[in-house]
Amino acid sequence: MSRLNFKLEAKASHSRARACSFTTLHSQIQTPLFMPVGTQATVKGLRFEDLETAGSTILLANTYHLLLRPGPEVFRSLGGIHGLTTWKGSFLTDSGGFQIFSLPHSRSMSEDGARFKSYIDGKDIQLSPELSIATQKAIGSDIMMVLDQCVPSTSDYATAKAAMELTHRWAQRSLDARGDSPQSLFGIVQGACYEDLRKQSAEFLCQLPFDGFAIGGLAVGETKSQREDFTELSAAMLPEDRPRYLMGVGTPIDLLEAVHRGVDMFDCIIPTAHAQQSVVYTSVGQRRLERGAYKFSTEALDPNCPCSTCQRYTRAYLHHLCKANESLADQLLSIHNVTFYHRLMAAMRQHILDDTFAAFYKEQREILASRDRVNVPTRTRTKRKEAPKDRGHYQIVFAEAGYASILHVASGEIMHSVIPPDEEAQSLYVEQSRLAERIVDADKLDEPLVLWDVGLGAGHNVMAAVRLYEEMQEKAVAGLRPLHIYSFENDMDSLLLAMDHPKLFQHLRHRGPYGIVRDQQWTNGRLQWNLLPGDFYTVSRDVPPPHIVFYDMYSARTNSVSWSLEAFEQLLERCRDIETEIFTYSAATASRAAMLAAGFSVAMGQGTGPKNSTTIALSPLMAARNPFGREFLHDEWLRRWERSERRHPEDLDRACVPTFESKIRQHPQFGQLNA
Repeated sequence: MSRLNFKLEAKASHSRARACSFTTLHSQIQTPLFMPVGTQATVKGLRFEDLETAGSTILLANTYHLLLRPGPEVFRSLGGIHGLTTWKGSFLTDSGGFQIFSLPHSRSMSEDGARFKSYIDGKDIQLSPELSIATQKAIGSDIMMVLDQCVPSTSDYATAKAAMELTHRWAQRSLDARGDSPQSLFGIVQGACYEDLRKQSAEFLCQLPFDGFAIGGLAVGETKSQREDFTELSAAMLPEDRPRYLMGVGTPIDLLEAVHRGVDMFDCIIPTAHAQQSVVYTSVGQRRLERGAYKFSTEALDPNCPCSTCQRYTRAYLHHLCKANESLADQLLSIHNVTFYHRLMAAMRQHILDDTFAAFYKEQREILASRDRVNVPTRTRTKRKEAPKDRGHYQIVFAEAGYASILHVASGEIMHSVIPPDEEAQSLYVEQSRLAERIVDADKLDEPLVLWDVGLGAGHNVMAAVRLYEEMQEKAVAGLRPLHIYSFENDMDSLLLAMDHPKLFQHLRHRGPYGIVRDQQWTNGRLQWNLLPGDFYTVSRDVPPPHIVFYDMYSARTNSVSWSLEAFEQLLERCRDIETEIFTYSAATASRAAMLAAGFSVAMGQGTGPKNSTTIALSPLMAARNPFGREFLHDEWLRRWERSERRHPEDLDRACVPTFESKIRQHPQFGQLNA
């Protein structure tokens, strides 16, 4: 029997949305419900008075961080988290599972749990299901979470299945460790994006006496449509008489979609994290307060909002605080955003009770997804002419699918011509490089990960990396090391042309590109982005060697120098003594041969569009360890190369051909690395 005295009060027609209530050890809870994230037993920048006024009834705290500081003994001494904080409402504590996921290079996994080093004092800690529950019992949270193994939602089937089965074993151990504690305990459904695994997970966990169930392993790599599909699938398999909690989600439109699919509870850092980026959510859509359009506006931020920010301060003043980087801006906008989230949840609840949710859902989908729809009064100015669609050697072109790309007119080459540029940047460079894993290492908290962005172009690749790092900063991922990006470009017109058309190139609607063009450097927290104009092989001599290289130069047909033996020899010279991987769209035989002859090991990269594969080059140290299991070119490729008419770069001196070909035939990866 549930410890929460759960009641299902209403279900919406033409929707899976539902209104429920339950009672924790400290408060009465009504759903749909949003929980502000108080990682360190505090919601960033907000007092408990602010949260109470905004409508918060339950906060989320982080077991991993509270285990390390202040530690269980402090909670036991002071009467738990309520005694320490004086918060009168409820607390839900996560288990530390997501933090385990966030430390791929700083922990070892076993049946017993995860072993990692404390970022506080370097001490080794074994986080087991028993320790996680013991810590949560000491914290005294109203709702505890089982320890689970979270893997990326894009994991292969075997990895997802193994993690799910380990989560199930840990779930039983967590229940046993809870004992007769009056605290509630939720199980967590895993299974990545595999329908059969999600069903297996739900069936197993629903047989155990949990007080509620969470949907885990989403919002960690999948597409929006996948998240919505698997949210609906998972929620439908959970019992009606227990709360359903979608972990780590999301924006207001995400919450609306998930409530429509049958979810009751949510948590996310977005209301406060986006406030720190000058982003607010209002009754007419999202707004960015840093926009110049608000500089002279004397209106309230949202005339329909009762929060103290909207009641007292004008948009002009809030705009000024944002532009001046004043911490008061973060606080005032956070107050508004948290209030907006709670009011949105209350409105959804009322419409469910009144059985008008279906119409509300249809109306709000458009509003919540909109951006800066209000016609903000500004100074009168002449109508701006549409920017030209060409600049220097470049021109904007459109694919049949409708997305825009940049054409290099003289050569006829189009940047990211096969699939949408942002999609290719994400999959081919950011995801394939395992950037999210490599920037997390508690042992290297002060050692930057260096990324070379060779061929900045219109900025798709680098902005995909920037946004990933910012998301991880927002989520306060443990063990996040600095990321230093160096972009190389000898002709800035392609980027400037794209920046003139932000509606077509929305990846550039960000502070970074404007800062990089103006100052050739831009920073955000531990992220540092540097621009080095000019010849790559000259300017790269003065920057730190790279751990990751996004090599996105024009093809050898247009730019033979960048794919020559000499180019890759110079590149290897910079990274010979460190573990480096190079990622490029090209799978040309001559280019791969140049990399091999230079001394790199070469592996198959994932395909993109009609290409069956792309290319990954590894420095000798990286190839020797091959931590990501790259599939090296093997003897079959070598035999095809022997038959090829393009065995070497076209500009290779004829006298050098025998030596070049001998280096490839004798390369240690053939017949050895794949043995």
